[in-house]
Amino acid sequence: METIKKKLSENILDKLSMDFLRNQVLKNAYGNDDTFIAALDPRPLFVWYAFFALVPWFVDDLVFLLGCFILVAVTTIMAKVAGLVLLLFGVGVFSQTGYLFVVSLLFGGNAETVVPLLILTLKVATVSLASITVFSGLDPDRLSNGLMWYGCPEKLSFSVSYAYRMLPMLMEEFQNVLLSYRLRGNAPDSSTMTGKVRYLIYQVKVIIHAFYPLMLNTAKRSRTTVEALEIKGYRYAAVNKEVKKMKLSTLKVTCDDLLFLAVSFLWVALVVLGSLLIG
Repeated sequence: METIKKKLSENILDKLSMDFLRNQVLKNAYGNDDTFIAALDPRPLFVWYAFFALVPWFVDDLVFLLGCFILVAVTTIMAKVAGLVLLLFGVGVFSQTGYLFVVSLLFGGNAETVVPLLILTLKVATVSLASITVFSGLDPDRLSNGLMWYGCPEKLSFSVSYAYRMLPMLMEEFQNVLLSYRLRGNAPDSSTMTGKVRYLIYQVKVIIHAFYPLMLNTAKRSRTTVEALEIKGYRYAAVNKEVKKMKLSTLKVTCDDLLFLAVSFLWVALVVLGSLLIG
């Protein structure tokens, strides 16, 4: 029993390490280029996302919401989203709706409260998974070009792509700041279970203390990047129609895009038909 507890605690600490978190973030940003979702054109994908991000909020039919949730869950699997993102999704959904069911039971609720809370949970989960599919499954450049094609300001579309480009720099700087704090500090012993809890608290404190140095160092490096972009004529290129046309020429709607939309809305039509028959 003691051996099992020891292995379990060591596994949890390994999963909470900075290297694991960094790898998960970078995998989610750059490790999905070979998926079916990443190869799709962002323009029809945004239309698909607009449907599943807006329609569920105006529908209270349980069958329809369940069908939409199943579809976006499948697309999330196809996008090969990092496990850390899915974990945050699960925690986020429970923090928004799951605790309401627990509270309702504590204050006199019964089984009748399950259906309304389930409807709310399916709405939040469907919209969240649709967002994860699009923004975690698409390549940063294709995502930026898709926003530009729909008329978003150039600065906004560039900011999306630049944010992804900043991730490796941000994680590297964060790692350097944490290492500097560890060199100057004395971490508690983590050989016992109590020591592991103290070590985890120590890690959280170090992360909090590292926030301001991280922001300052990243701002310095970002300024250098902005100056380099200005020298290369970024502002002129962002508003030049010929450059914009050249940049968007890589976007092409293929048979895969049409097939993806057709299958999605055929599934929605079958779900609506099933809902009408059940109702």
